[in-house]
Amino acid sequence: MSIRFDGRTAIVTGAGAGLGRAYALALAARGARVVVNDLGVGRDGAGGSSEAAERVVAEIRAAGGEAIADGADVSDETAVEAMVARALARFERVDALICNAGILRDKSFGKMTLADFRAVLDVHLTGAFVCCKAVWETMRAQGYGRILLTSSGVGLYGNFGQANYAAAKAGMIGLMHALHIEGKKHDIRVNALAPTAATRMTEGLLPPDALALMAPETITPGVLYLVSERAPSRFIMGAGAGAFARALILETQGTHLSGAALTPEGVEAAFGRIADPAGALAFNDTYEQTERYVRAAAAARGES
Repeated sequence: MSIRFDGRTAIVTGAGAGLGRAYALALAARGARVVVNDLGVGRDGAGGSSEAAERVVAEIRAAGGEAIADGADVSDETAVEAMVARALARFERVDALICNAGILRDKSFGKMTLADFRAVLDVHLTGAFVCCKAVWETMRAQGYGRILLTSSGVGLYGNFGQANYAAAKAGMIGLMHALHIEGKKHDIRVNALAPTAATRMTEGLLPPDALALMAPETITPGVLYLVSERAPSRFIMGAGAGAFARALILETQGTHLSGAALTPEGVEAAFGRIADPAGALAFNDTYEQTERYVRAAAAARGES
């Protein structure tokens, strides 16, 4: 059965170019009505223009689709609420939100200022919160919603000169977990994407031969699946150059220490068992982790 979005409305932030543009065009081609959001700033967040979003809307309309442009700053709560209100007034529903907007302020940590750190978190992480908050009650009332947060391999694994970006993108994973738990009874499914593609965000970071394989369109199929009716929830998808994978957060079986062993030296002595990945577990929420620790402590004391 083909994946379609007829009758659905999707908001895509940062959709004036690169990945966001590819997502918006692909959604529209499969029947979605699209809100193309883009503030039109430079890679570092400077400037601002509505032209990029309007060009993408023109492309969608020329192909027979429906779309409107919006220039809201995703970190501005009032502007984002107005964007969602416009979408509802025009299309009556908001079914999918793809939080894709982002900027870079790359510097080594020793040279990074607090302003550089805050600017990146404001757009990526605070912006994602603001956009999710603006659509949340609508999705709850509908009993349907799909949210895709954009994380990054930098947030999962780190990168030199990107402490601000790494922190923001790692934060997306925690936000995904929390929204999944709160949204599941309303059929709001929340996932995270860790993409790598040839865009203005990666210019100068990757060699030309690699960039040639990494068009944004090689990621788009995964994105459309993650915001479709049959989407999973709480899935972290790595994607690039037509490759797709799942990133997992697991906890090892570990070991329990008590008595004379409950010392720093005891932890050191047990470190091989603590770090052994065999039988690693994934938890549904933080209480499962806490319960496991309490059970281990009780068992060591001979309690049931």
